[in-house]
Amino acid sequence: MTGCEITETLPALDASGKPAHFGWARKALFEYNPPNVGGSPSTRITEADRYIIFSATHLIVFEVIDGGVLGHVGISIISSKDHKRSTHNFESLLPFGRFELPRSSEAGSIRIREKKSALDFVLMKNGARIIKVDYPRFGHHRYLRGEVVLSPPAETAQSIVTMSPWRREKHAFRYFRCSPWFITEGVMQFGTGEIYFTKDNAWGIYDWKREVRPRRDIRYWAAACGMAGGVLVGFNVGYGSADSSAGTENAFFLNGVIHKLDQVTFHIPPTNWLEEWKFTSNDKRLEMTFTPNQQREERRSIFLHSVKCRQVCGTFSGRVILDDGSSQAFWNITGFAERRKTRL
Repeated sequence: MTGCEITETLPALDASGKPAHFGWARKALFEYNPPNVGGSPSTRITEADRYIIFSATHLIVFEVIDGGVLGHVGISIISSKDHKRSTHNFESLLPFGRFELPRSSEAGSIRIREKKSALDFVLMKNGARIIKVDYPRFGHHRYLRGEVVLSPPAETAQSIVTMSPWRREKHAFRYFRCSPWFITEGVMQFGTGEIYFTKDNAWGIYDWKREVRPRRDIRYWAAACGMAGGVLVGFNVGYGSADSSAGTENAFFLNGVIHKLDQVTFHIPPTNWLEEWKFTSNDKRLEMTFTPNQQREERRSIFLHSVKCRQVCGTFSGRVILDDGSSQAFWNITGFAERRKTRL
């Protein structure tokens, strides 16, 4: 087992507001209290909730980000068949808690109202999550309306949770959770058509982050989930400028059970991101290829604060060695890879 596994509830911050404990866990054991954050301006605090759901025909990204200086609510619909993309973004200057994002990934819901539009993330007692959308004018004035339910494969399903510091900025930290194993069911009315999400053919990934950013940050991240040989598989891999020595965010999941990985390297084509990628781990437990089919780029900036994200969607195939030494192969499971740069 790599890094420091946390098995009991611990405070994320000490009494002075500095990050106190670091490592990785199978569930959200770090207690985060925003008013206790100290030593850094509030403009460097970022809180973000993101859901990625996908079917055989579409991938939809929902995200709510309170970046201190700049708030962002975004929905992107990507068609895997005709490679078309529709996006609606709402930017909020100096939100400072306006979105009322929960301090825990296991409690609370989110309710966004923008003019005549509505976006809700609702957490249920059994761990299921409901996404409700009502956007009368979404991308080229089409209607986006619907509801999907994201259900865990079991109430005891595990996540990859990490608390990481930055080496040269003592108040900066990154508290992260990813659950790449949701079963998705529901329907979205989009313009004159409908996007269906049916059991065993649609999946979801939940990404939750609370952090005090350094002045500059770069992060590579990839995640996917789907069925392989009759079992539900998923993974989260990534790295960046945070210190991951106490525990990486790299993990593979089999029916909601985590199999922890060490360092994973992204081998990105230098000239064309739509060519095939390779992923390898230093412990030789993971080898996979990524076949992209389309990409999107996003840029947001205000004053000296900027965010640049390049995201590529496609399918992953490969083989992983599980914690018990057995191997699991997977083929063409849907997911994405991205690079995100932040500057303040």
